[in-house]
Amino acid sequence: MKNIIIYFLTGGTVTTAIVLLEGSNRRLLSGLATLMPVFTLVAYIFIGQSQGGRTLSQHAWLVLCGTIVSWVPYMITVAVLAPKYGPSRAILLGLAVFFVLAISYLLVVGRMKWFV
Repeated sequence: MKNIIIYFLTGGTVTTAIVLLEGSNRRLLSGLATLMPVFTLVAYIFIGQSQGGRTLSQHAWLVLCGTIVSWVPYMITVAVLAPKYGPSRAILLGLAVFFVLAISYLLVVGRMKWFV
């Protein structure tokens, strides 16, 4: 339970810092923090400590391929649709694209037993 609280506080702190940096016109820092795989970084530190290097390596491959399959189309959807439909609708549609592709990818990965 202690670890879960630490994970929660770490993620919340990083997210809050990014929003505060953006709000205070520190775009370089907020942009860098947003581009940095913060949640992956934090998760990988804890996965590496608890599960070891082999598990971390397998998870990194899973995420790398999943990013190409689901995150890239999500970002393209938001970028293309935001000017036409506004931020909220573009993000919502982008998330729909992301979740359909991510779930499909994870189902295929599980069925094919990749990254095990």
